[in-house]
Parts: sequence; C-alpha cells; structure tokens
Amino acid sequence: MKALIPALVLACLPAFGQVRLTQGSDRIMVDIDGQPFTAFFIGSDVAKPYLHPLRSASGKIVTRRFPMEIVDGESRDHVHHRGLWFTHGDVNGLDFWANEQGQQGPKKGKVITKKVVDIKSGKRSGSLTAAFDWVDPQGKPLLTETRTMVFHAHPAMRIIDLDIRLTGIERAHFGDTKEGTFAIRLAVPLEERKTGKMISAEGLSTEKEVWGKRSPWVDYSGELEGEKLGVAIFDHPANPKHPTYWHSRAYGLFAANIFGERDFYRDKTRDGGLTLEPGQTWRFRYRVIIHPGDTESAGIAALYKKYAAEK
Repeated sequence: MKALIPALVLACLPAFGQVRLTQGSDRIMVDIDGQPFTAFFIGSDVAKPYLHPLRSASGKIVTRRFPMEIVDGESRDHVHHRGLWFTHGDVNGLDFWANEQGQQGPKKGKVITKKVVDIKSGKRSGSLTAAFDWVDPQGKPLLTETRTMVFHAHPAMRIIDLDIRLTGIERAHFGDTKEGTFAIRLAVPLEERKTGKMISAEGLSTEKEVWGKRSPWVDYSGELEGEKLGVAIFDHPANPKHPTYWHSRAYGLFAANIFGERDFYRDKTRDGGLTLEPGQTWRFRYRVIIHPGDTESAGIAALYKKYAAEK
C-alpha cells in the first residue's frame, strides 16, 4: 500500500505545463497554469527593472509588497528593495542600487529599457529577453544589459532561470560595496526575525553565519500563511568569482554579490571591485526556486547539483 502513496499524490496534483506571457504598456505578465505568477516591470517611471510579486505554486506571495503596494503590518524600510532585481550600488561612483527618485546619497544611475527583444509562451516554459542601458544622470549609457528569463511550469515549485549579460560601452568600474547585486526582498513572515531561516550549501545558518560568506547557493525558508515555504538562489558555476558572496539579512534581504569583499571581510585593504572594459561582456546566470517545505525536504542540495551539471 505504501508504494501507491507517491502515485496517489501525483494523481491529486493539478495538471501543469502552461506558461503564458503577456506584454502590457509598462510590464510583462507571467501566468502559470492559468494563475498569475509574477510581472516584469519595465516602464519609463521605474529606476530599474524588477519582478513583482513572486508567488509560490500554491499562490502565496513570497516577496514583500512595499513599496509597490501598501500593506498593513509590512516593514517600509529600504524603499529601493523591489521584488527581484539586479543592479549595483557603485558603478563609476553612481548608485544603481538605492536609486529611487528622492533617495538621499550619491548620484543615481538608472537602468532604462531599450526594447523587449522576444517573448515566448509555452507548454512547459515561457521566456522573455529584453535589452537595457545603465545610464548616468545625464542619460549617457555606461553599459548595456541583455537579460533572458525563463519561467518553468512545475506542479509544486516555481523556477526562474536568469541569464544576464553586461557589455561595456564606457569603462565601468563596479566598486567594492555590499550594496548589490542580484537580490530578492522576502515577505515579512519569511524573515529570519520572524519564522525564516537561511541555510547555505555548507550548512551554515542565520545571518550571523551566512552574511558575507561564499557559497554556491543559499536557501531562505519559513512559514507563510500556515504553509512552510522557501526561496533558493543558485549561483551558476561559470559566474564571475564563483562561488558568490551573500549579502543576506535577517530582515528579508536575500542577495548574491561578488563585489563587496571589503565589507564582507571587514578588511579595508581588500578590494572586490571589477572593471568592465568597453566591448567586454560579463555573463551572470542564476536560478531561483520557490519551493514548499524547508531546505532539506525540498532537496535543495540535489537540485543545485542538477543545475550545476546542466550545459
């Protein structure tokens, strides 16, 4: 009888396999199995493109809604933490990270949409490719970004593969700062200071042990609306300076950042910055998995091993 249980569970799961992308005036909507999953915001009024919100397969929103939405009980710190995004806090002295209009601090850069190159819907996955310019306050491009995101259908998980290519136009120096780079701001109940727990590939846990350390993956899981859920970020083995460092906080910031060595080691003699020369291209690949259960029950280590082996 026990042998029948997995088959029965699979039989009870809803049918899956349709990923539909729809382009609007300022965003691209992504639906999976007829239900909203996320939207990619690319309008002229945004300081950087971002995905918001991210949902689990059960439909629960795993990212913080602020500042896109005002929800009672949510924290309202770090107005620049928008869903899922990729930018950096120091590029030629310009801040592309905390770059919302009205924010205090250094001069702000902006990531503007050049064009949506391609959108595809499909039975098992859907994808979009878009091109962006990272520009200075005068609108002069420092570098161009081409980003492809693939959204996978799955009965229990939500999976996004991101392939980001940065190509230099001007000489673009990514300075040493913890303020970056590939990031997600999690929903309040998933924060470590609530129910959440971050665990690295090496088995380190909590912000105290994970922050500033190198690891090929980190998983951040907790309880949301009565369901145990987690979000994992995988750093591709071919990424620059793999394995990445982690700028992951107890308040729900969850970020991979290869540039912040001075901050992470608390050593002013270190310099983790890198320079993107004109015509040079850097490629960053990540996988994001929104899963039921915790790190162990979701089999995150095995899922990363499979991801790392993919061509």
